[in-house]
Amino acid sequence: MSPRPSSRRHRGSIAGGLLLLALTAVPASATAPADAEVEVLVVARDFEGIKSAGPEVMPVLVRLYRASDPERRADVANVLYWLGWKSDEAAEAMLGDAHTDHRRLRLGVQWALGRVSNDDVVVDTLLDTLVNDPNPLFRDKAGCGLASDQIHLTEPQKLRLYERLVDLLESPKQETRSLAIRILEVHTGQRKGYNAGFPPARRAISVANWRRWLDEYRAAVS
Repeated sequence: MSPRPSSRRHRGSIAGGLLLLALTAVPASATAPADAEVEVLVVARDFEGIKSAGPEVMPVLVRLYRASDPERRADVANVLYWLGWKSDEAAEAMLGDAHTDHRRLRLGVQWALGRVSNDDVVVDTLLDTLVNDPNPLFRDKAGCGLASDQIHLTEPQKLRLYERLVDLLESPKQETRSLAIRILEVHTGQRKGYNAGFPPARRAISVANWRRWLDEYRAAVS
């Protein structure tokens, strides 16, 4: 589950200045920048310029995503990842590409989904990819998305994720077990002596410790 590269932030760009000028030129009743202006910023990777438009930019980004080819959709997904603003519409749009074979778009979607939504379907989709996708890259990066990008989950939803991950510690596939414990470690800072390569009897001791921890966590959030 290798880390993804950090997003580059572009400040004070010409494109951002053009958007600010456009926003001050439109009537006071207008609440969102024009689609074409936002596309200019997306192409320029001017994340700060897009952010300056405020939450009203989200429907514009969703329209741009739906109307674009896979490369531009990947660009928009990266913007949505960077913003980290909740949007059910953005999640719905990107879920349509959750199983695309387009490498760059697939990775952008896997990372961005948890940063725009806390819908259980997002976690379920990423877990299914982690366990079942035929491409090892997508499996690994789904693990990254589950470990680092579920920023809107409530405590009960975190419990639901942890329950699923502890179940995966008993998977017959070592890769799945390895990804599951690494995600749990990112979220909780703990391994409880678990190693995906240990013999079944030794792993079972650690899994029992995880299940006791789940009981305590469940009691705390109920």
